[in-house]
Amino acid sequence: MSHHDHRPGVSQASLVTRKLKVKPDAAGHISAAVTEIDTLSGLDSVSYDADHRKLHLAYDAKRLCIDDIEEVLARHGVDISSGRWNRIKEDYYRFIDQNVKDNAKQKPWSCH
Repeated sequence: MSHHDHRPGVSQASLVTRKLKVKPDAAGHISAAVTEIDTLSGLDSVSYDADHRKLHLAYDAKRLCIDDIEEVLARHGVDISSGRWNRIKEDYYRFIDQNVKDNAKQKPWSCH
């Protein structure tokens, strides 16, 4: 297994990767949004693929969630694509992010 150095505050155990497609009219505002997202605490990496209009993210789900990312995008006027597959992925991402946060709060137990 290769070792990857993460940004401070990012744990490998709760690291998640996300891909979100943005609407075509967001091209002018996306660079400012990506710059602000890159400053968020708990973020490991962010990039934007202009050819496919996809935002690639990696972050610590104990510290950030997809809603935090979408909040920054909304402030910059960048809208997430409203296609069915994208909506399904967003709901799944929310579920996983909340599950990671909930599991981090639980004390480990053993019956042995």
